[in-house]
Amino acid sequence: MTDQAGNKDRAATYLRDAAELLARTAAEQLGPIVEAASLLSRALGVGGKLLICGNGGSAADAQHLATEFTSSLTLDHPRPAIPAIALTTDTSLLTAIANDFGVDGMFARQVEALGRPGDVLIAISTSGNSANVVQAAERARELALRVVALTGSAGGKLAPLADVAIRVPSEATAHIQETHLAIEQLLALLVERELYPA
Repeated sequence: MTDQAGNKDRAATYLRDAAELLARTAAEQLGPIVEAASLLSRALGVGGKLLICGNGGSAADAQHLATEFTSSLTLDHPRPAIPAIALTTDTSLLTAIANDFGVDGMFARQVEALGRPGDVLIAISTSGNSANVVQAAERARELALRVVALTGSAGGKLAPLADVAIRVPSEATAHIQETHLAIEQLLALLVERELYPA
């Protein structure tokens, strides 16, 4: 039989930890978040586009964020579509690149094909050490794209490659991912209201 009291304690602790991390992120990472939104807005304002990548839960984040930009955050604030592409969604392409060039190159190859100077790569990795995300950031820098990184507290190999690195102050993967989602929604909102205020 389920331990109701134990589950309530675990649930309360988990949600409290998540809320505390969100508050700590707001206190410690507000500057990089606003800077990242400004970088994205400037790039989009002069005709650039967004390329977004990550693995696992971060791959789902990439797809979600691209949707928020390209579709709409809310129908109460109509605006033109914002060009954003998730590099995580085309299974034929991903498996072909993985087969031909190796898994570590699956995002870098797409950056090479789709990226142009002035575009921005949004690279998402809780550890900051996902090899395919790091390689995508390296290729983006070589091609004169800007890079925004979302990582955990350590930043890993990814953060030093970024023009702006947003480091969630935690090492707990689940809580980092939850906080990344909130940051991504916020970035979409800030960019939308900067580009299309009315």
